[in-house]
This record gives sequence, C-alpha cells and structure tokens, in this order.
Amino acid sequence: MALPAPRLDRTFSLMFAVMLTIAAGNTALQSVLPALGRSLGVADSAVAAAFSVSALMWVIAAPFWANRSDRYGHRSMILLGLAGFCASLLVCGLFLMMGINGWISGTAAFVAFVVGRMLYGSFGSAAPPAVQAIVAGRTSRDDRTRALALLASAFGLGTILGPAVAPYLVLGHIGTVQVGLAGPAFFALAIGAAMLVAVLQMLPVSGGNAGHGAASAYPSIGGQPSGASVTAATAEGSERVGFLDSRIRVWVVIGLIMGHAQAMTGQAIGFLVIDRLQLAPADALQPTGLVLMMGAGAALLVQWGFIPLLDLKPRTLAIVGLVIAAVGCAATGMATTLYGIAGGYALSAMGFGFVRPGYTAGASLAVGQAAQGSVAGKVTSVNGASFVLGPSIGVGLYELSRPLPYLTAAVALVALFIYAIVSLRPSARAP
Repeated sequence: MALPAPRLDRTFSLMFAVMLTIAAGNTALQSVLPALGRSLGVADSAVAAAFSVSALMWVIAAPFWANRSDRYGHRSMILLGLAGFCASLLVCGLFLMMGINGWISGTAAFVAFVVGRMLYGSFGSAAPPAVQAIVAGRTSRDDRTRALALLASAFGLGTILGPAVAPYLVLGHIGTVQVGLAGPAFFALAIGAAMLVAVLQMLPVSGGNAGHGAASAYPSIGGQPSGASVTAATAEGSERVGFLDSRIRVWVVIGLIMGHAQAMTGQAIGFLVIDRLQLAPADALQPTGLVLMMGAGAALLVQWGFIPLLDLKPRTLAIVGLVIAAVGCAATGMATTLYGIAGGYALSAMGFGFVRPGYTAGASLAVGQAAQGSVAGKVTSVNGASFVLGPSIGVGLYELSRPLPYLTAAVALVALFIYAIVSLRPSARAP
C-alpha cells in the first residue's frame, strides 16, 4: 500500500515538527521539575499543582480554540499556539533561573512559574487543532485518517523525547550567572522560536482552511495518544452523546480511573527516584530520564507491536492491561533500586498501554457512526481531565508515604478490573 502523500510534503513535515516541539517542550520541563522544586526548597505538592493548573487551562482552552480555528484561520492559530508556548518557556526559564541564583525567593520563582504554565495551557493548546485542520484540508478522504494518525504520533514521540533529552540540557554557569536546571526551558524556547519563524516563512496564509481539527489531550508524561482526536477530526456525524450515556458510561469510568492512576504515578516518579536512591536533585535527572524512557518504550512496544500482532478486542485489552498496570504500580512503590523502579514503572506503562487504546476503541464501537465525533470528544476530555487532579493527588499521597500513590493506584486498578469483568460485554474487534 502506498504511503499517503503528506508524509513527503513540506507542509506536513512542518506541522509534524510543530506538534513534536509543543509536546517535547512540555514533558522536558515536567521531567526536571521535581529536581528543580527540591533545589528551590518548594513543597512537592506545589510542583504538582503547577502542572495541574496547566492541564486545567489546556482542558478548558483546547475546545475553545478548536471551535474558532476555522473562523480565524489555521495559520493564525498555530502562530498563537507557538507564541504562547514560547512566552510560557521564557517566563518559566527566567524566573526559575532567578530563583536558582538567589535573586528572588524560591516561592516567588514558583509563583511566576505557575503563571508561565498557565500561559502554556491557555494558548499552547491553540496550535494542535489548527495543525490537524491544515493536514485534513490537504489530504483526500482515503489518506486523511492515516495522515492524522501519523501526525498524532508526533505528540506521542514528543512525550518520549522531552524527558529523554532534558538531563543533557542542564547548563552550568554563563559568566557569573548559573542557569543549571532552568536550561531545558531555554533550549525548548529556542526550538519553539525557530518553529515560529519557520511557520511564518513557510506556511501559506491560506494554509488549507477547508480542513477540520479537534481538541487534543494535554501532552504529559505517561499520557500516550489515544487516537480520539483523529476520530473527532474525521467524524462527520452530528449525534451528541453525554458522559453518562449508558452506551459509553462503563468506558468513561475506566478511562477516568485509569487516567488518574497513570497521572498520579507518573508525576510522583521523579520524587521517588530522588528519595529512594538518596540523590541530590541535580544528580537525579539521568536516573529519572532512564525510568521515563523505559516506561515510554514499554508503552510503545504494546501499542505498536503487541496490539497489532495479537488483534485483541477492547474488553480484553482493558482487562489484561488493568492487571499488568496494577502489578507494575505495586512493584514501583515497593522498589528500592533504580532498576527495580524502572522495571516496575515500565510494567505499569505497559499495562496502561493496553488499557488506553482499548478504552478508546471500546467507546467508539459502542455507538453508531453519527456519534463518533461526540464520543471522541468525550474521550479526549477524559484523557485531559485525568491530568488536572491526578498529579496533585499523587504527590499529596506521596508526601504522606512514599509508596502510597503507587499502592493506591494498584488497589484502584484491581477494583476497576473487577468492575470491567462484571460490566463489559464482548464487542467487535477494534478497527
């Protein structure tokens, strides 16, 4: 089968790079923030709250920008999203550096950091729907789904690359100024600014405004793409489905609890590495990066390898994944060595890698063609909502007891497994 034309198209490559940059910049900052918070003397719960606020703003703003992308022009929305991305990183990097050098208190630096994260959530979310719309407008109906799926993989790839490269972007002194752990923010800012100039120079003003885009879930560590935004961008039906609709209610419950378990454990992992291995904050970046890379690799192995090979039904994906994720969460919470933590976290990520596409496909198969767009929107909302409270809950539990977020997630996943066994009926295989 021939590859879709957008894979060789300059505009498509540019749009792929935009999505990759936005996701990688966000998760790179996420991966170093536990060490930054500890070095500034900020409470762990404040670190989690910074990203919870960002995720909340994304969940609110993403549908707003998606609905206005056609009205104001897709190119303008992409530029707005990249400008918000760059402004956020500039605020975060400058004030974190000021805190590192002792020019302002750690608390003041973190308050400014939260403001920067709000800029990211509010305006960075404008770009993904417009990027989708441009690609949709430049492809035929036959190629559209494959092209948008490839585009969505850029978001997933960014959530892997960000934590992987962040440890190597920590800078020393520039003159008498110590940049230190604020380095990843400045590197991401430079790449974001380059992308902004590239879009200004290379993307035509008309830019495929006939296409349609959809809100994307918040790009976060552990939040692998589910494909829901692709379905929403290609669906043509108009039936509206509520979260409590009897056809999808069980899948919404699974997605919400599973998503919170993943967000809780993912946000606390940096603190766990620092404390269990008794490391100084600056020494924890590479071990943390290793753990996150193993988790991302395990999830990709499942989604790109096992699931296509085994051709499992959504119910089976959910049930198998919940068991694996529960075991992995418990193992992570009890581990005392780097490889024990990495192995447990990879196992939990593998389990979540089974559950997430099962949940997405199961909700899609539960309704007819006319409701596909509405259901896909609900799935995306649930995915994003998990990262609003999940990180703060996880770190709050961690402050009470280090294993607690992982053991709590394991118990919740076991209960969800029992619920799935009782409530889910066999369905057709996922497309």
